[in-house]
Amino acid sequence: MEQKKLGVLGGMGPAATSLFFERVIDNTDASKDQDHIDMVILNHATIPDRTRAILEDHKEPFLEAVHKDFKIFEAAEIDHIAIPCNTSHYFYDEMQAMTSIPIINMIEETVKYIREKFGQTAKIGILATDGTVNTGIYQDECHKYNMKALVPNVDDQEKVMHTIYDFKADKPVDVRGFEQIIEKMIHQEKCDCVILGCTELSCIEIATHLKPYAVDAMQVLVNESIMLSGKELKKEEVVSHVE
Repeated sequence: MEQKKLGVLGGMGPAATSLFFERVIDNTDASKDQDHIDMVILNHATIPDRTRAILEDHKEPFLEAVHKDFKIFEAAEIDHIAIPCNTSHYFYDEMQAMTSIPIINMIEETVKYIREKFGQTAKIGILATDGTVNTGIYQDECHKYNMKALVPNVDDQEKVMHTIYDFKADKPVDVRGFEQIIEKMIHQEKCDCVILGCTELSCIEIATHLKPYAVDAMQVLVNESIMLSGKELKKEEVVSHVE
């Protein structure tokens, strides 16, 4: 397959973008510099908050900022765009309409992976921002495949949000409290797996015994980005989300 150039619309947040870049490098089968993927990474940290844009129904500033970034990618002759931010995919159709460059749909690819890995009757827990949960983008995608989707209760969702925004703010993260939410969804709610549906959650090291149940949407995006860029995966594993 011909090598293609990847555009990464990042900054949502910067640490997650850095991790995405590292994982693309780590998971690409390469023996020299020239075997790696050519990438243009825009760390657009000042882009408006995605959850706020959704919950306050004020999407125009976000979409205007994204549109300018797509123009940069088009000028750079990018072949595919990866956006390591789950919540932003609520605007997927509107973003795709702005550019002729195919945008990799992280939501769709993650659910497709789960269907292949856990079966079409899987029950899936969704751990994500209020914006992602409230819009139902993961739930809707699960229902397309007739799979069940479960979101946390109000108290647990608040804890998930604290986990995400504490990490963004470089504050101490209650990792154990977050792990307990995963354990509850697996053991009490009988979910087959949980989606780590926010890229900040991809950055958090969770206990080894929970990793087989945690499907990391960022890792799915990494794998798709590598393959669509004409490269081979060094290893194809998205469940163990932190190496």
